[in-house]
Amino acid sequence: MPHLDRVSVDTTQEITAQAPPARQPHTGDLPGAAGDAPTGGRPWLRRLVRGGVALAVVLLGATIVSPIGAALLPPAATLGWLLPALLLVPLVGAAAILADRSPARARYIALATTTIECLLSLVLWARFDPQAGGWQFALSIPWIRDWGIHFALGVDGIAVVVAMLTTCLMPLAVLGSWTSVTTRVPAYYALMLVLTTGMLGVLLATDLFLFYVMWELMLVPMYFLIGVWGGPRRIHAGHRFFVCTMLGSLVMLVGVLYVGFHVTALHGGSPTATPDFSIDSAARWAATLPPTTSLWLFGAFVLAFAVKVPLFPFHSWLPDAYVQAPAAGSAIMAGVMAKMGTFGFLRLAMPLFPAAAMQPTIRTILLTLAVVGILYGALLALVQPDFKKLVAYSSLSHLGFVLLGLFALTVQSVQGAILVMINHGITTAALFLLIGMLAERRHSRLISAFGGLARSVPLLAAVLTLLSLSAIGLPGTNGFVGEFLVLLGAFRSEPYFAVVAGTGVVFAACYALWALQRMLFSPLEKSENARLSDLNWREIGLLTPLLAAVLWLGVDPSPILRRTEHAATAFVATVEHGASVPVRRPVFAAAPPDAIGGGMRARAPLPIR
Repeated sequence: MPHLDRVSVDTTQEITAQAPPARQPHTGDLPGAAGDAPTGGRPWLRRLVRGGVALAVVLLGATIVSPIGAALLPPAATLGWLLPALLLVPLVGAAAILADRSPARARYIALATTTIECLLSLVLWARFDPQAGGWQFALSIPWIRDWGIHFALGVDGIAVVVAMLTTCLMPLAVLGSWTSVTTRVPAYYALMLVLTTGMLGVLLATDLFLFYVMWELMLVPMYFLIGVWGGPRRIHAGHRFFVCTMLGSLVMLVGVLYVGFHVTALHGGSPTATPDFSIDSAARWAATLPPTTSLWLFGAFVLAFAVKVPLFPFHSWLPDAYVQAPAAGSAIMAGVMAKMGTFGFLRLAMPLFPAAAMQPTIRTILLTLAVVGILYGALLALVQPDFKKLVAYSSLSHLGFVLLGLFALTVQSVQGAILVMINHGITTAALFLLIGMLAERRHSRLISAFGGLARSVPLLAAVLTLLSLSAIGLPGTNGFVGEFLVLLGAFRSEPYFAVVAGTGVVFAACYALWALQRMLFSPLEKSENARLSDLNWREIGLLTPLLAAVLWLGVDPSPILRRTEHAATAFVATVEHGASVPVRRPVFAAAPPDAIGGGMRARAPLPIR
């Protein structure tokens, strides 16, 4: 919904109004927030036990993905329970939290539940076969028989890496909320776990109706997380987020129902026969659509996904929602939920309706919106006085690279788009969590309120510097690899758009480095900044995995590229094939088998028209 963005004149009052109570100096222990058990006894022993548990979890995760784990884990054929478990475990954890109602235990139950989710996803990662086609770990159980709806799950190379991002960020989000959320604690963590199920359900669903249910399931918990635990304007931000997202979703529901009720034509049935919501069946049926119908259905799905990303100019809800949400909520919204929109383009909009997606006018419009979003978000970030709002607008800019990579439609650009999704999720989530730590200490997010932090909190300043350099795509960090692949692939098919988009990297350096100079390296003139405490052990443990991922993926992105190569190649071939084959009935032999799930064999791409 287009709108005129502006820099708020009441930012100072807004941030001051939501300032938390003055915090005590950090002890390095896991926090003793309101509702925790008494902290008497032997604190060093508790720290030792907690550190030992954390080390054991890390070693277990490393073992799972190591050659030792490959030898010990059961074969993939026996892991049909894995995907349902990923959806069920968070719901069990949420039920346990609500049944217990203890704020102290709610934190630990949520942390244990999300850690189990992370370990299960490591098993999925280790047992996923990058060279296999079609859906892996597939499961299909009849759900609503009269409507042909199945509880159908499966993963391809794209879904498995985004699911891994989701399950790895959730325990960090739980830790990031440990001291900042002190009211209605059980409800907060229960909603976080329900949100986990919704996000994973979108990634794992292979039934259109189940996809829609999970898509809506994401919306409700985040609405309450913003509206109850957000900033002073949380009610307005929550309502705007809910209304904008719901409007797009309702339009998609119309498209989902139309597809489900008409797919029966594949089997010789009439539209009044039992519907079929299978994504594979929908892909074969969509190849028979006349251009006008395909265009309308493509628009229905694109609207929902464009709002969720958000794609310019459907981003009016973004500044308020990102800024007013609690720090962990902003991290999840930008790090994972925004990726659900780009994942929707990859999973449904473009493979189901390739002729509409590649129609020259539509493609040019979407490429233009992607590039405008890159520049628009960067320029708005440049003038923000609020550091959290700066990061929010930078997300609009970075996600434009994802859409550019998808519609440039080369294997390099699509793999680059997937890498940007993952890397942006890591870096932006870490930045929002770090902003929350700064706001707890300084009771402000205004850039002008800081200055000289490199002298008073050198460790925090070093972390912020590394994350900012990653955000602007410094070589050697994760941010460089994805954007480089997007621009490299886009130069092959859309050189003019690639050149204009490349200027967005320059603007990113301007807003990030200017903010760093003002916050970290200007004179230490404010006495409040001189008294700030540096990162404690909990915060170091929270940020270390994210920093390690920033450096690791910047040097060696091959684990992600290897798992997504087959699916990306199949995606490009499917869309090009569908855009080049004339409509005829039937066309079942011409439709690539299992292409949506990455099941098509790699072949030379057809020329883009």
